[in-house]
Amino acid sequence: MSANTPAEDGTDVSPIRVMLVDDHSVVRRGISAYLEMLDDMVIVGEAGDGQEALEELARLAANSQLPDVILMDIIMPRMDGIAATAEIKRRYPDIEVVALTSFIEEDKVHAALSAGAAGYLLKDAEADEVATAVHAARRGDVHLDPAVAKRLMQSLRAPKAQEAVEPLTEREREVLILIAQGRSNKEIGRQLSISERTARTHVSNILGKLGLVSRTQAALYAVREGLAPAPGSQ
Repeated sequence: MSANTPAEDGTDVSPIRVMLVDDHSVVRRGISAYLEMLDDMVIVGEAGDGQEALEELARLAANSQLPDVILMDIIMPRMDGIAATAEIKRRYPDIEVVALTSFIEEDKVHAALSAGAAGYLLKDAEADEVATAVHAARRGDVHLDPAVAKRLMQSLRAPKAQEAVEPLTEREREVLILIAQGRSNKEIGRQLSISERTARTHVSNILGKLGLVSRTQAALYAVREGLAPAPGSQ
């Protein structure tokens, strides 16, 4: 399948552009070998740590070749994946990041999601699950490893002191529920009969009111408030 090939319904079916960031070259080679076998994905860059990833992204940006999704290791030298994710989301908010790590500690999961990660996978995940996570991130969905989802649910059940937040409007609550269902801005707009731009504005307002930085956090907030089922519980 060639890049920028339109589907019969006119939608863009160009390959998902993926970047790999991991300090172990064997991990990058393994993931790259699998993803390159798929017709709808192409590897556009690699890096061995967070700092190198930012340098590579600057180079790709200069050539209008930024990735759609980054698979990001968490523990790396110089700049770790959490700091890199936060900086990438600041500089390139349209790029989605999926954390890919050997660790399931709750603090690392929350730190990655707080930094803006759109998913969290363990390195022992099957290859097809990695591809599923990439597809989900590209759509704006949340994809969590089942073990991670279970750990998050345990933490969500525990009562937590919360700072007062500005109340959401009824329309914003509707949008929040759709975010938790993994709907993209375009899908939210279609379902609520509003423009994609208006949907994007609602999402931005929701994040601002709740003091959140990502759709993933918004989805988890919806779970905690009982507006949506927990990830992996359906």
